[in-house]
Amino acid sequence: MERPRRAGPRSCSPSPGAGMPPRRQGIPVRTSSLPLFSDAMPAPTQLFFPLIRNCELSRIYGTACYCHHKHLCCSPPYIAQNRLRYTPHPAYATFCRPRENWWQYTQGRRYASTPQKFYLTPPQVNSILKANEYSFKVPEFDGKNVSSILGFDSNQLPANAPIEDRRSAATCLQTRGMLLGVFDGHAGCACSQAVSERLFYYIAVSLLPHETLLEIENAVESGRALLPILQWHKHPNDYFSKEASKLYFNSLRTYWQELIDLNTGESADIDVKEALINAFKRLDNDISLEAQVGDPNSFLNYLVLRVAFSGATACVAHVDGVDLHVANTGDSRAMLGVQEEDGSWSAVTLSNDHNAQNERELERLKLEHPKNEAKSVVKQDRLLGLLMPFRAFGDVKFKWSIDLQKRVIESGPDQLNDNEYTKFIPPNYHTPPYLTAEPEVTYHRLRPQDKFLVLATDGLWETMHRQDVVRIVGEYLTGMHQQQPIAVGGYKVTLGQMHGLLTERRAKMSSVFEDQNAATHLIRHAVGNNEFGAVDHERLSKMLSLPEELARMYRDDITIIVVQFNSHVVGAYQNQEQ
Repeated sequence: MERPRRAGPRSCSPSPGAGMPPRRQGIPVRTSSLPLFSDAMPAPTQLFFPLIRNCELSRIYGTACYCHHKHLCCSPPYIAQNRLRYTPHPAYATFCRPRENWWQYTQGRRYASTPQKFYLTPPQVNSILKANEYSFKVPEFDGKNVSSILGFDSNQLPANAPIEDRRSAATCLQTRGMLLGVFDGHAGCACSQAVSERLFYYIAVSLLPHETLLEIENAVESGRALLPILQWHKHPNDYFSKEASKLYFNSLRTYWQELIDLNTGESADIDVKEALINAFKRLDNDISLEAQVGDPNSFLNYLVLRVAFSGATACVAHVDGVDLHVANTGDSRAMLGVQEEDGSWSAVTLSNDHNAQNERELERLKLEHPKNEAKSVVKQDRLLGLLMPFRAFGDVKFKWSIDLQKRVIESGPDQLNDNEYTKFIPPNYHTPPYLTAEPEVTYHRLRPQDKFLVLATDGLWETMHRQDVVRIVGEYLTGMHQQQPIAVGGYKVTLGQMHGLLTERRAKMSSVFEDQNAATHLIRHAVGNNEFGAVDHERLSKMLSLPEELARMYRDDITIIVVQFNSHVVGAYQNQEQ
């Protein structure tokens, strides 16, 4: 049974890869050492054209959506507004309902004498699923230390057009460790894009010793080449805003100058947890400040305002030897896959969702505001009745005073002033800020039985249970499938259906996986699983061929990073300390 998904206002944000020819299948592996922002990847020429992959699919495979307001958010009859990520305001969004049986209706629009069905072939399904996959194998020895990470797989599957999720992965060159993160945007992808390319620099700078910060600052002063601090591991479609790189660099430089002034120069161990918290909060502060100050360049001025008025959650992992820190802001999740002695798999949650289902978050919000706002600060499980996550970057409409919002909007470009979303003031808005980007940091010391880490936006967790996620990834990585009884969960199963399930199970045991990427394999299950927990090609084909107007009704953008640990190295760390 398809579950309704959240939806948010459309955006004309930058769309990496828009208008570009299809990429050949395979696993792109691309790394680059970027000296801060100077060698950032160039922007595509079609910067502001929306991604139209789903629209193209609708034309190719004959699906369509009847909608009176095609440019607005569509919602089927059964989708309640409390399921949407951001509840649209009547001033700028209208909900319309597709016909009851949309599939028959869309085929009827083709004026065919008999109903027709269009399914994607397995190669077409694989082409869609593998379009954004990326894999990286960590060198066993990088010249400084043996890595506890074997490598990682990542992938994305859009539901929004353009996709509002982002991902990042990078190796820290001036310190030890690797950074990996997923970012879930709302009200557009501008904020998630900015956070995905900036946050790791803020974290890396926060982790640098005083001497290295001084060396970098002196290099900038004298015009010498800078020490590269991050080695990015990026898919060719992952976008870097070269136009904003100077602005971003200047904000980052101001941050490290303040760190230099605050640091006495005494050698001391840097607290990773504190560094992560400071980096999150400082980047969010810079996003807000850049929007208030503006920029004489009209393009950059509109960009910083779009970044500030949209929002993004973030879930970031920092892995250094056996030390694993997870910093989470919002409702993406980090899940650890643990293999027990009997070979079974168990899931260990390393992050907490910051939403209405978290009692501690509810209590925190209420304590930060007067008692007379206790009933209005969270209404219908949403912040001020509007926003689902209780922590996020950007979203200045939940942080700035009303006077500041009006002043910035009135002095901003016409595109911003004409946007009903930016002019709308949340109800019961009395004591801002109501939203914070401060992360909740969790520490875990890796053990040999900790085999992998899954970082994913909530598009995955809305679709699959955490135990199923860990089991599917664990079986994929080990090639071993547990021989458990087939559970049909109360469904009436015919003898033929049972035979088919057993045949599929036998094939799964004897055949090689068609996916070479663990994240792709997980997305295949998340989108194509039937009621018996098996991938149904017909269902997968239907879900992937849904046009843009319908795809968002059934699922959200999905972004996944699967990090595989080196159990031998982790075990060696433990033996050294005993």
